[in-house]
Amino acid sequence: MAVIESVASLHEAHRDNHTHRDVNGGWLRPAVFGAMDGLVSNLALMTGVAGGSASQQTIVVTGLAGLAAGAFSMAAGEYTSVASQRELVLAELAVERHELRKHPDDEQAELAALYVSRGVEPELAREVAAQLSRDPEQALEIHAREELGIDPDDLPSPTVAAVSSFGAFALGALLPVLPYLLGASALWPAVLLALAGLFGAGALVARVTARSWWFSGVRQLALGGGAAALTYGLGHVIGAAV
Repeated sequence: MAVIESVASLHEAHRDNHTHRDVNGGWLRPAVFGAMDGLVSNLALMTGVAGGSASQQTIVVTGLAGLAAGAFSMAAGEYTSVASQRELVLAELAVERHELRKHPDDEQAELAALYVSRGVEPELAREVAAQLSRDPEQALEIHAREELGIDPDDLPSPTVAAVSSFGAFALGALLPVLPYLLGASALWPAVLLALAGLFGAGALVARVTARSWWFSGVRQLALGGGAAALTYGLGHVIGAAV
């Protein structure tokens, strides 16, 4: 008992003084990928059309259509993906809840064996498993963490993922179109603004990764700029051919 209380005290102290960034948040991934995708895809789409010697009006309409179509597509895809993942997790939790109710002793022994495999003394592992299994909901949470690697209280939200993805994509895709909406008549202001946005988005991503801001910014700038240059060339070739 003293050992368990000591371990619990150490865990509490560690939790109070040691924190990590959220790597499982339901909004971060779709927001980041949505903004990047919006910038790259709409910039590439517009430069491809411009490479084919399309009119200014055609380029603007293409950019706005790409913004709307991409944003709705990203939102629908994220919602379906996260909802399917959540439904799978809930189904697995239902299976685990059924096993805990029908075979509590077997599940307790399984938990104890897991702790033993991680280096805990068998007697202590059985005692810990017995205490943790007294509360069915706590037991379910522990089994979910240990066996499935998930937190039942922190499942991603399909709505949050969809809204984040929609807004981020629309914001990213708006940048290449914005100069035209403000009166620009040439492609280069749109390209410059989009490239600046790509660098800024890449640098922003560095705040939640181990990379430096300039590396992430330059990497995203190179990838997006390369895609735009390639589609401009393809548009020019196709436009000349037709």
